[in-house]
Amino acid sequence: MSEAKPLITSKVPVDWIDYNGHMNDADYVRAFSIGVDEFMSVIGLDEEARRKHQYTMYTLENHVCYLDEMHHEEAYEVKMYILDYDAKRVHAFLELYGENGKRAATSEQMLMGMDQSEGRPAPFPEAVSAQLKVFAEYHTPSEAPEEAGRVIGIRRKK
Repeated sequence: MSEAKPLITSKVPVDWIDYNGHMNDADYVRAFSIGVDEFMSVIGLDEEARRKHQYTMYTLENHVCYLDEMHHEEAYEVKMYILDYDAKRVHAFLELYGENGKRAATSEQMLMGMDQSEGRPAPFPEAVSAQLKVFAEYHTPSEAPEEAGRVIGIRRKK
């Protein structure tokens, strides 16, 4: 994959640490959610634009792969790639990296643009669509990541 610029950089706060002494599974998802919020701002859907257009994005599906442990105060960053998109949906792939380039988790997501006044899916506002196109030009991998499109199941020996 081409190298994407991080959407967020931060450190794991103490309240994200669970009884196992490392980051709780729900907080990996929280980090990805914060990354999606930043993505929305980058493409022109910040708080003001959401209010003005009565438009937002919902996460329809999310598949997380946990690859390594994250610990209290560990620096992390979230990167995002666009696997596909259309007039109202984004098929996104996010990666969570810890210190020393450790790839700690991935999240494949389907995001849907929503008209909040109608409570229904709707095409992206024109300016957002234009910014999404620009983002995708620089954040679309040449090959699908290994974790993309995975199915959960128990493999049985025959």
